[in-house]
Amino acid sequence: MELHQAIYERRAVREYGPAAIDTDVLNRLIDAAIQAPTALNQQPWTFTVVRDQRKLDALSSQAKVHMLAEHGELARSAHFLMLSDPHFQIFYHAPVLILISATAALPWCVEDCALAAQNLMLTAYAEGLGSCWIGFAQEYLNTPSGKALLRLPPSCIPVAPIIVGLGRGPAQPVARKKADVSWIG
Repeated sequence: MELHQAIYERRAVREYGPAAIDTDVLNRLIDAAIQAPTALNQQPWTFTVVRDQRKLDALSSQAKVHMLAEHGELARSAHFLMLSDPHFQIFYHAPVLILISATAALPWCVEDCALAAQNLMLTAYAEGLGSCWIGFAQEYLNTPSGKALLRLPPSCIPVAPIIVGLGRGPAQPVARKKADVSWIG
């Protein structure tokens, strides 16, 4: 697959089949992720791969409680009503969560992990898989209880919770706004 095709066609996938993802495929995704550039070549990342659906269900429940408690007004908006639905699972029942975390609070570590996440998601698309960055999980994973649930050390900074799996169908294209560009010189 051409890079251009992956960039223009990859979409956030929110409907997954139950098919397990082979460990070799997951290793290829992580290998692509670590090819991302990093500030000062620090490569400040660690990867946590979660395949246990009970663990993902527990994490989903805790993250929803956290979001509702911390951002009640936002969570009551039409776009976030699903957080109050006991049947809504924030990971969309994807077979795998790959959490990209910074190993320590280093300058630009969040940006470095975000670059790794983009590589991972583009590679997942090239492998015929869907992916989605789950923002609902981010804040909770940075709490002591969220870190404990995934056995992350306190110094770890969860940045990119990415679900991966075989999508139930192609994700629909989303219109893009025209780029706002200022040319200087």
